[in-house]
Amino acid sequence: MKSLLQKSTFLLFCFTAQLFWGTTTVLGNTPNPDAIVGLWKPGSGNGLVQIYKQGNNYFGKIVWLKTPIDPTTGKPQTDVKNKEPKLRSRPILGLVNVKDLKFIKEYSWKEGSVYDPNSGNEYSCKITMIDENTIELRGFIGFSIIGRTDTWKRQKSL
Repeated sequence: MKSLLQKSTFLLFCFTAQLFWGTTTVLGNTPNPDAIVGLWKPGSGNGLVQIYKQGNNYFGKIVWLKTPIDPTTGKPQTDVKNKEPKLRSRPILGLVNVKDLKFIKEYSWKEGSVYDPNSGNEYSCKITMIDENTIELRGFIGFSIIGRTDTWKRQKSL
């Protein structure tokens, strides 16, 4: 029985060490606050968001749309679902939809917001970097446990 317990403990240690080693080798040992800067494709694949740094915060701007022209109007897509009537005519392309993220700790940016033009809703958000080419953006209301996570992939160019 003692041998089985020792083997289980050893296997748990090996698994934990591999998990830690895998994380540090994929992302590196040194936290890089600017690691999220770049071009990202949300899970839907319907657009591209350029994440950039302004001051000490990070923002994201929609820089490409799969369908830039509204098929019903023949004009550029606008923010028609916005709760504010005066903002419904603003173009989606060029819209800053991720705002004020702060680098909190290694591979984690929080205290920002994300605007979803598909619903017209704004949510609190946080980003976790999974590897150098994958981030998870979690939008939520109030507590992050009540929300939705979208996986974004880094893109090399438009």
